[in-house]
Amino acid sequence: MLAELHVRDLGVIDDLHLVLGAGMTALTGETGAGKTLLVEAIELLMGGRADAVLVRPGADEARVEGRFVPGPAGAEETVLARAVPTNGRSRAYIDGRLATATELAELGRGLVDLHGQHAHQSLLSPRLQRAALDRFAGVDLGPLAAARDRVKLLDEALAGLGGDARARARELDLLRFQLGELDAAHLDDPDEDQALEAEEDVLADAAAHRDAASEAYDSLLGDGGALDAVGEAMEAVGGRRPFADIDARLRALQAELAEAASDLRQAGDAIADEPERLDQVRARRRLLHDLCRKYGERLSEVMAYQSEAHARLLELESHGVRVEALEGEREAAQRAVEVAAAAVAGARRQAAPDLARQVEHHLRTLAMPGARLQVDVEGPGPADDVEFLLAANRGAPPLPLAKVASGGELARAMLAARLVLSDAPPTLVFDEVDAGVGGEAALAVGRALADLAGAHQVLVVTHLPQVAAFADHQVVVAKDDSSGRTVASARTVAGTERVVELSRMLSGQPGSETARDHAEELLETAAAQRRGGPR
Repeated sequence: MLAELHVRDLGVIDDLHLVLGAGMTALTGETGAGKTLLVEAIELLMGGRADAVLVRPGADEARVEGRFVPGPAGAEETVLARAVPTNGRSRAYIDGRLATATELAELGRGLVDLHGQHAHQSLLSPRLQRAALDRFAGVDLGPLAAARDRVKLLDEALAGLGGDARARARELDLLRFQLGELDAAHLDDPDEDQALEAEEDVLADAAAHRDAASEAYDSLLGDGGALDAVGEAMEAVGGRRPFADIDARLRALQAELAEAASDLRQAGDAIADEPERLDQVRARRRLLHDLCRKYGERLSEVMAYQSEAHARLLELESHGVRVEALEGEREAAQRAVEVAAAAVAGARRQAAPDLARQVEHHLRTLAMPGARLQVDVEGPGPADDVEFLLAANRGAPPLPLAKVASGGELARAMLAARLVLSDAPPTLVFDEVDAGVGGEAALAVGRALADLAGAHQVLVVTHLPQVAAFADHQVVVAKDDSSGRTVASARTVAGTERVVELSRMLSGQPGSETARDHAEELLETAAAQRRGGPR
C-alpha cells in the first residue's frame, strides 16, 4: 500500500508530506483546496502524463515521491519518484535509479488503480476486463495453453524436416548425385592418397630405379668394388692382435655389404615397367584430389561427409512417412485446442451475465438505479474479445467503459465492479465517486468504499460527509493565502477535529452545535454499519 506521499512544487502545493494508513482514507476540504492535486501526484507516480503547467509558479520543477510498503503478498518495499521540470522531459525513478515513464507505469499498474476522471484505470483495458471475467468465473486456461504449445512444437518439428517440397526435392537430387560420385569411388582407407603417391613415384621412374640398383650393386660386388676393398683390408690386419676388434667389425661389414647387394638385386629386379598401372594410379589420384576439392581438405573428411550425406538422404527419403505421422499428431493437437477453446468460451459466456447482474446490483445502491452493465463475449475460439459496456441511465445505449463521459458515473461503475471482482492492486483511489449523489445513496457509496477497504487500501476524494464518515482516516486539505501566495497543506484529523471538519461539510458552519451533533451521529451510524449493524 501507499505509506507515504511527498509532493513539492505541484500546483498550489509547496511542500507536502502525507503519511497514509491501511483501510479507507477520505481526502476532504474546500473546493479548489488541492485535493485533486494529490490524486494527480499519485497519477504521476503511475507514469501518467507530465505537463509543465502543473509546476508551481516560480519553481524549476515539481517532484512527487511515494513509498509503497509490502502487503499480504510480501512484496519488497518500493519507492517511486517523478520530477516534472518547467522545461524539458520529465524524469522517473524506481528505488533511486533512473527509469522510463513506461517502466513506472508497468510497475504502478500492480500497485495502484485510479478511478474517476483520470486515465490510469486498469479495468478500462479489454485485456484486463477479460482477465477479470476469467477470475470471476474460475476459468482454467491451462488446458488451452498446453494444447496451443503442443501445436507450436509440432509446427516447429514439421518446419525442421527440410522446408517446402521443392526445397526437399532439390536437396534429394543433390545428395543422390554426390553420393553416387562418392560411393562409386569405393573409399575405405583415409591414407589411400599417400600410398598412391609412393606407388606413382616408383612406377613413373622404373628404368632409372633399375639402373640405380644395378650401378649400386656393381659398386658393392663388382671388380674393385666395396666388397673387394673390405676383403683386402681384412687380409692386411687379419691375425694381428692390436686389430682384433677392427677385424671383427670388418667381417660384419663384409656380411652386411653382401646382404645389401643381394637386396639391391632383388629390389631392382622387382621394378618393372607397368604403364597401365601407372595410368590407373594417376587416374585414381586425380579422382581423390577432385573429391577432396569438393567435400573436404583430407580424404578422412570426405569419408565423414559421405557418412553424413547417407544419413541425411535416409531422413529425407523417409520424410513422407514422418510428415504423415506429425501431421496426424498436429490434427489431434488442433482438435484439442478447439475443444479447450470451446470450454473457455462456454465458461466465459456463462459467467458474463452473472457478473453483469452482480455489478448492476451494486450500481443500484450507488445512486445509479437505471444503470445497466453489459459484458460482451465475442470472437472465435475461446472468445477472447471481452468488453464491459455501461448504460448509465435508462434508455441510454451501452458504451465501453473508456467512453463513459461522466467521471462520477465511471468511478461508481468501477467501485461496483471492484466490489464484485476480487482481483485489484493493493491501493485503490477514487475521485468524483460521489458526484451527483446525496442522502441515502451517499451512505451507500460510503458503505461500499468501506467494504472494499477490508481487502485494499482505499483513498477517496469526497465532498460528502456521509462518505467521509465511513473512512478509517480523514485527511483535510486546505489553502492558506495569508503569506501573499496560495499554499496547500494537508493534515490528518481525528476526534473533535474530525467532527469539526464533518460539520463544515454538512452545513458550512463548523462551529454550529447542531451540525456537530449531526456529524457525531453520522460517525456513529457509519461505525455501526461497518460493524454489521442496521443499514
